[in-house]
Amino acid sequence: QVQLVESGGGLVLTGGSLRLSCAVSGSHFNSLAVGWHRQAPGKERELVAGISWSGRNTHYADSVKGRFTISRDNAQNTAYLQMSNLKPEDTAVYYCAATWSNYYADYGAAGYDYWGQGTQVTVSS
Repeated sequence: QVQLVESGGGLVLTGGSLRLSCAVSGSHFNSLAVGWHRQAPGKERELVAGISWSGRNTHYADSVKGRFTISRDNAQNTAYLQMSNLKPEDTAVYYCAATWSNYYADYGAAGYDYWGQGTQVTVSS
C-alpha cells in the first residue's frame, strides 16, 4: 500500500514562495514517478509538474515553467514542489500523486495510481 501525505501549503502574497512536501510511505518510492497536480474551484485537476523515479527527467505545465521546481529525495521517500513568484491564479488545492508508469507526463491526472489528501495554496493580491 502506498500512502502520500502533503504538507507546506498556506497563504502567501503575490510574488511570494512556498515549498510543498510529499512524504510517501512504503519501500517502493524509488520505483514510482511522482506528480504534483492542482485543482481550483470549478476547474479540472491539472498536472503541474512531474518527475521520474530517478529524478533525471521532469515535466512542467507551461503555466508554471520557470517558477516551479519539482525534486525528490529517494533516501527520504519525499518529493518536493518549490513554488516561486506565485500568482493569484496559482490558488488551488495541490495534490501529490504517484504512478508506476514511465508515462507520468502523458495522461494528466488519469495517469496516476495513488493520491494524497491535498493541501491548500492561496495566493493573495
